[in-house]
Amino acid sequence: MHSDSNVAVHRAEQATENCAEHGEGPVWDEDTGQLHWVDMLAGDLLSMVPGGTVARTKVGTVAAVARPVAGGGLVLALERGFALLRPGNETPESLPELWSDPSVRMNDGGCDALGRFYAGSMAYDESPGQGALWRLHRDLSTERVLDGVTISNGLVWTPDGGTAYYVDTPTRRIDRFDVTRDTGELHDRRPVVRIPNELGAPDGLTLDAAGCLWVALWQGGAVHRYNPAGELLTRVELPTPQVTACAFGGADLDTLYITTSRQGIENREDPHAGALFRFDPDVRGNRVHPFRTEEDA
Repeated sequence: MHSDSNVAVHRAEQATENCAEHGEGPVWDEDTGQLHWVDMLAGDLLSMVPGGTVARTKVGTVAAVARPVAGGGLVLALERGFALLRPGNETPESLPELWSDPSVRMNDGGCDALGRFYAGSMAYDESPGQGALWRLHRDLSTERVLDGVTISNGLVWTPDGGTAYYVDTPTRRIDRFDVTRDTGELHDRRPVVRIPNELGAPDGLTLDAAGCLWVALWQGGAVHRYNPAGELLTRVELPTPQVTACAFGGADLDTLYITTSRQGIENREDPHAGALFRFDPDVRGNRVHPFRTEEDA
């Protein structure tokens, strides 16, 4: 470890072989003691008990993001809509598609404190403004909550549900929303962090128990930790450039798991691309908000 202008610099450790073409969206599942993440464009859900082997489940043409459901199972965003993977099932139950345009797909997302699941979309060719942020309610109805998004990416709520942080990658920002507690509505969007071009582009993100943000830097080969005022505290470097997302896992939520992509990279050029990495910071993460159906009221 060395320090540059009070920024602590560390290196992440490789935790798996390069098992994903486009690894994304890690999340800890308390019910099963597993980390889940996706091989997004392969349409596969990846799961692993820490230190174990990686299991792969085909869930669709695209597996954009998965989050735990209260009482077991997972809620998923697939190519053009949502799905539920019930405990013990290998095949998800797809909900109606949200759009028919084949040039647009789902991307990253997360759950709010009221138990609703959000996922954002993007054009395959990354055309500006073609994406949106969608919400899946507890009664399985859906709603569009944000328009004019280009690459909807990381989205995370504070444990009390009063603040949400969001990344639309080409803005090169992490934005903060205030959240109305009883309705969960997002309002007063404003930038908290701006990422300089030379450091890569912000992708997936998570919050730790101290209220600080950890963000993966696509083409930046690192994860950065920022305090709520937007000051850079920690840099965790990886030996591969396309860092996609990060999440705390393990029984004590004290390991940061980091996903990477090998899209456009030959394996022989970069044996690390597409692997899962891990880093042990001196801070724990928060339990993720699960999706809650009406039966979980």
